[in-house]
Amino acid sequence: MAQIDAKTVMELRKMTGAPMMDCKAALQETGGDIEKARDELRKKGLQTADAKAGRESSEGTVFSYVHHDGKLGVMAEVTCETDFVARNEDFKEFGKKLCLHIAAFTPRFLTREEVDESVLAKEREIVTEQTRQQMAGKPDAVIEKAVDGRMGKFFSENCLLDQNWIDDDKASVEETRKGLVGKIGENIQIRRFVRMKLGE
Repeated sequence: MAQIDAKTVMELRKMTGAPMMDCKAALQETGGDIEKARDELRKKGLQTADAKAGRESSEGTVFSYVHHDGKLGVMAEVTCETDFVARNEDFKEFGKKLCLHIAAFTPRFLTREEVDESVLAKEREIVTEQTRQQMAGKPDAVIEKAVDGRMGKFFSENCLLDQNWIDDDKASVEETRKGLVGKIGENIQIRRFVRMKLGE
């Protein structure tokens, strides 16, 4: 088993926020490779989140952010299972950063499921036409696959949970949420948000 020094454990803890013992175990599993250990911790967090997804989350906080010029504001409702977790520093930090994220990245929808069918149909029609022009002569199956890929890009730009997290472009907002569930041990959900810009 690889010898893991305390400095590496601390570095991984700083990167992920996971408990010290979990960081040490992940580093031992991956032979001291910090990036692989980070991935391992993320996978475990996602599994924990999936297991807790059905639990009721009726506590939480409405977080807010108003830009310094007073012309942009965000509110986001983030729920959890207990009032105790609603006061947790990691939970509060996630909520604050979520508001900053929404202010910066202008999501139009919370999830893919919330995208209106007419918006989706129109976007797919435009993307299909562009793809057919750019890939003229290619088989329909190849074009269809390219269209699916470009629709994925549409979701990642417009749906909050699909967007890359403001602090980590290797993780989506949803993966970051699930990581927090894994760390705290309660079901945490982003229920809704609103972004207001003066004049829009």
